[in-house]
Amino acid sequence: MSRLKRLQSIDSLRNVLVSIATNQCSLSENEINYLNDAIAKLNRLRTKKGLTDKHYKSEITDIVSLITKFLI
Repeated sequence: MSRLKRLQSIDSLRNVLVSIATNQCSLSENEINYLNDAIAKLNRLRTKKGLTDKHYKSEITDIVSLITKFLI
């Protein structure tokens, strides 16, 4: 995947998570923490350069895990 597409995907997911975190007032503290952790990981992932596909997939797996915890 090209770097531009990666950045677009990261930005899109980050924007959705930020929107959920700011617009949902009925979230528990744990749910907000999961969202904030996922957003922080996305921000760090966006600034990393030279990632291999393996490292990128590993980071995305961690983020998806946090989102799954939020949804369950």
